[in-house]
Parts: sequence; structure tokens; C-alpha cells
Amino acid sequence: MRTVLDQMNSEVIIPSRPSRIISLVPSQTELLFDLGLDAEVIGVTDYCVHPTEKVHRKRRVGGTKKYRLDVIRELQPDLIVGNKEENERESLLQLAESHSVWISDVRTLGDALAMIRQVGELVGREDPAHRIAGEIEAAFSELLPLARPLRVGYFIWHEPYMVVGEDTFIHEMLSCCGFANGFAGIDRGRYPKVTLEQIRAARLEAIFLSSEPFPFRDEHRRALAAELPELDVYLVDGEMFSWFGSRLRLAVVYFQRLQREIQPPRGGSTSHDRV
Repeated sequence: MRTVLDQMNSEVIIPSRPSRIISLVPSQTELLFDLGLDAEVIGVTDYCVHPTEKVHRKRRVGGTKKYRLDVIRELQPDLIVGNKEENERESLLQLAESHSVWISDVRTLGDALAMIRQVGELVGREDPAHRIAGEIEAAFSELLPLARPLRVGYFIWHEPYMVVGEDTFIHEMLSCCGFANGFAGIDRGRYPKVTLEQIRAARLEAIFLSSEPFPFRDEHRRALAAELPELDVYLVDGEMFSWFGSRLRLAVVYFQRLQREIQPPRGGSTSHDRV
């Protein structure tokens, strides 16, 4: 056994090479499989969807907030991998009473790269982890921000509308692309609720409707564009903006395509399918 620190700076006692791993975070589940841990991953959440051909063969332990504790006990994991934001603190503390729980805390690209490398060290896959992190780092070094920052609102929920504020990983990805977060700095939490009046007051130039956690569709885009005809409204891939594991290798190509579509910004309502 050995003692390691997680990204919350908490000590976690784990085997030298964990062989029974449960992941409570979809983006970290994908990372574990990309590190070659097909047999070692024994449990995933209901929201773990990548890689499709592998996750469907694993036991489901519940959502990212509420878990099936009986299933987790039955699986007898020697490592549970969670995340500060995606998992509830009380649930993680309850799991930690009887299991080894390693928690990530990812708000910046640097945090994500560190998490990937640390998880690789946790599970004895240092080389592939450093390779994946290096590929992501190299890709983002090629990502040029927009020549002129575009002020956008990134929406994650409907009825009520909820948007992304500051101190979030999505905010970091927006900044990397040269999108100025129109709801940064407002004192209503990291994911504030907003009204149509507050959206108008934010002086946005465009709106991004994410595919997750709320699955915005074209009907929502058209309805919001009708309410705010002065703004362009886009459907965007939430995985590219919020998944902080190995999926980041795909993000830069997606961001570059999105940049090309919306620059220069156009006035008036437009029709945008999911980018």
C-alpha cells in the first residue's frame, strides 16, 4: 500500500497498482480506458458514455450525485476516482469511510493536465498519461484566440436559464478560444440563474446553448433567438467545453471550427445547427 495526495490535498491510501477501480466522473472514466485500464475499471456512472463499446460492459453505480452504495460495496473497489464539482461532498465523504477515494479539482487547463498525469501515476500508467497530457498541451499551444474577443453567454440549463460564471473549467475553455464570458464576475455563484432581462443587460454578442447537462436542441435555439433577435444563438458540444480528461485531445479542432463559423460576428438572428 502507498499514500498519495489527491487534488484536494487529502491523503489517500491505495494499493501499489489498483486493480478494481470505480469512476464517478464521465470524463475521468474515458481517461481511465484511454490509459489502457479495460479490465481494472469495474464500475461507472449512468452518465459515463465514452468509450461506448467499453462502458456498456461495466456495472452502473448510479449517477454522479447519488450512488448505489450496495453495488459499490459488492464490487469491492480498491480505488474510487471522483471530482469535487461533479460529485457531492457528503456522498464522497460517506464513500471515503470505507473506500479509498481520490478526488480531482479541475478549474483550469493546467489543473486538467496535472489531473491526467496524477491519475496515470495512481494506476501505474505514467507513460500513456504523460503522452496524452503532452498531446493536449501541444494542441492548445496551436489554438489562437479570436482577433477580437467575442462576448458570449454559455447556457447550461433551461427553465430556469442557468449560465456559466467565473472560476469554472468552461470559463477557462471560453477564454482559451478568445470568447469573453459575459457572466464572469457577477456575484451569484459559479453557475448563476438568469432572466431574459439579465441576459439583455449582459451586453452579449452571441449565446452558446450547451448539449449538457441540459440537452439544448434546435427548438430551444429558435425560441431564444426569437426572444433575443439581436443575438446569434449557437448549439455547442458541451463535452468539448466541460470534459477535462483525454477528450481534450479533440477539443482544439472543434474550437477552431467554431471560431471559423462565428468570426466575424454577424448581427441579427441566424440559424445555427449544433457545431
